[in-house]
Amino acid sequence: MTDPLPIDGSTGEGGGQILRTSLALSVITGRPFRIFNIRGNRPKPGLRRQHLTCVLAAAAISGAEVHGAEVNSREVTFTPTTPVAAGEYVFDVGSAGSTTLVLQTVLPALIGAAAVSEITLIGGTHNFGAPPFAFLQKTFLPLVNRIGPAVEARIERAGFVPRGGGRARVTITPRPLKAIAIGEQVGIRRRLARATVAGLPREIAERELKLIAPLVKLRPDEMEVEELPPDQGPGNIVTIELESADVTEVVTAFGARGVPAENVARDAANEANRYLAIGAPVGEHLADQLLLPMALAGGGTFVTGEPSLHFTTNVETIRRFIDVSITVGDAGKGLKRVEVG
Repeated sequence: MTDPLPIDGSTGEGGGQILRTSLALSVITGRPFRIFNIRGNRPKPGLRRQHLTCVLAAAAISGAEVHGAEVNSREVTFTPTTPVAAGEYVFDVGSAGSTTLVLQTVLPALIGAAAVSEITLIGGTHNFGAPPFAFLQKTFLPLVNRIGPAVEARIERAGFVPRGGGRARVTITPRPLKAIAIGEQVGIRRRLARATVAGLPREIAERELKLIAPLVKLRPDEMEVEELPPDQGPGNIVTIELESADVTEVVTAFGARGVPAENVARDAANEANRYLAIGAPVGEHLADQLLLPMALAGGGTFVTGEPSLHFTTNVETIRRFIDVSITVGDAGKGLKRVEVG
């Protein structure tokens, strides 16, 4: 048996992404690995509930033998024993931890499975520090689907911190993968700001949109309030959609106890304007998430801004498992062109 590949979870950005990418590629390649210093650069290192669910989900689709799979564990050994198995799965984080990160762990493997998979995700759907469901639906998955598979994600119930209890369903239909090219941004053709409240006064959302409108230059028909049932809250999130020819970027800001609505709105507007100022279609968060599906497709290119530490860490993790060329070159005007394969 091949010795487990050693992975230091404290290198680079030192967070959960190293674990998730390693799990995905271990399942796909059949290569066992041992990760130590898990989330070594985080204030609370080791496996939290959502990271443990990622491990267990990856094990479920690969029959993996796992050692160290428990909350707070800082070392895990993961050994797949079967090819990727399509099927119906329920992955319950058991807390308000992010369900979208669990999906991003198993999705790369299941798009290459032999049949359709149906996944039910239970936990957080709107999490600070993780892709919220709107980003998954409107930014990430449309590009994954261009690469080949048909992935449909639908949210049945929102899950905010700290209550959780969100529920989403995802259907994954594998198809042959192909390289795609995402060119330079040619202009924003649609903008939409949405302020969502659950179990909180509508007035909070209205205040947020009032502040955002002049900062992002929105018309009245480019703003909307979304009120979710009180039992899905309390929660508040602001999303701003910026649609160009190839990408719909979704930026977000989360409400929190003691934080004025105006601060939440200003955070969202500032992030949207940073994206617009850079002038690249692929934003900072999307850039590192596209690397793995493009690597599995054998190629792809996109234009982005200066790569983040998350990006460079993900590149190095991918290279530990598969032989793939990932280069970053100058695209002019301060932009970077990423070429995979």
